[in-house]
Amino acid sequence: MTAPATVDRTAELERKLDVLTDHVRFLTEEAEAQRRRREAFEELQVDVMPLATRALERTSSSLDDADIDPEQVLQLGVRIAQNADTLERSVAQLASLAELASDLQPILGQLVETMVARAAEFEQRGYFEFVEATAGVVDRVVTSYSKDDVEALGDNVVQILDIVKDLTQPEVLAVAQRLLDAVHRQAELEAATQTDPPSLFALAGRLRDPEIRRGMGRALDTLQAVAATQEPDHETIDDTQGGA
Repeated sequence: MTAPATVDRTAELERKLDVLTDHVRFLTEEAEAQRRRREAFEELQVDVMPLATRALERTSSSLDDADIDPEQVLQLGVRIAQNADTLERSVAQLASLAELASDLQPILGQLVETMVARAAEFEQRGYFEFVEATAGVVDRVVTSYSKDDVEALGDNVVQILDIVKDLTQPEVLAVAQRLLDAVHRQAELEAATQTDPPSLFALAGRLRDPEIRRGMGRALDTLQAVAATQEPDHETIDDTQGGA
């Protein structure tokens, strides 16, 4: 029989061999990795050295051609050293701006998304087509009217606005609406009935209608008022001609 001490020494020896094998394997892997890094560095050195040589040659040639004053270089270095605090603050401000830009990036992203969505909504509702049509109208106005026409319009713009203001009065709009409704009804009635034009006797008979007489009276009053506004101008012209 094998003694227990011999078994223990054999197991201990196997354990040490395993540990030694692991160390040898680790050292082998490290040596292989070191070899690969050295080869990569050598390849990089082979690739970079020509570029570095050409860069140094160009730098040397540029320095030879340039007229550099050592005193100015020294003064520049002194000024940089004197303004080191300013440069440090500038760098700190740039870092702060970078942080601010990083913080604002999500907000700006949401703003851009909102603007894109709003633009799509405006396009669906026809805002862009309306603006394009308006630009066409403005172009036609510009090409149709001269500078003198625009200046004349500016001279009379107050009077035009007064007329527009009068036209927007409720009673004027009501009369215009009734007139348009009557025109539409008459057009629809004429298209539906296709009757012959009324005779003179029929028209004379309709004069018995109080509403027709009232309407004709208002029309005649309106024509008289319009003619009366022109009479002073005619009288002034007649007086001028008589005095001449």
